[in-house]
Amino acid sequence: MIAGHLLREVGLHPGQEIVMMHLWQAGPQRQVDLVRVLDSDAATMTRTIRRLENAGFVRRVPTPADKRASLIEPTPASIPLRQRVEGIWAELEDAAVGGLGDLECRSIEENLLTLEAQLSRAADSLGH
Repeated sequence: MIAGHLLREVGLHPGQEIVMMHLWQAGPQRQVDLVRVLDSDAATMTRTIRRLENAGFVRRVPTPADKRASLIEPTPASIPLRQRVEGIWAELEDAAVGGLGDLECRSIEENLLTLEAQLSRAADSLGH
């Protein structure tokens, strides 16, 4: 809820900042690669990219190797957004673990990684 409120203030919906952060860090990507890397589905990613494109934060450019395919890349207009998104993530981190010690934070991280691994195994077993 807090993330949604803070992100709406900068013109994003939850989840869109993850796509933008990945593009800022990794550079232009094919949509199919964004689906895979961000563990999304094609329909959701299509909507997300379309909304980001309409907001002026990303654009599609032809791939050098295959003119039929396109890369999704952040636009120059998204650069000021990056600092704001990083600030939002810092606020969220402070709200979640601000005031906790290093040992407590490490314990939380280890428990979350364990939970993620268990859920991944459960999801894998459903697929087989």
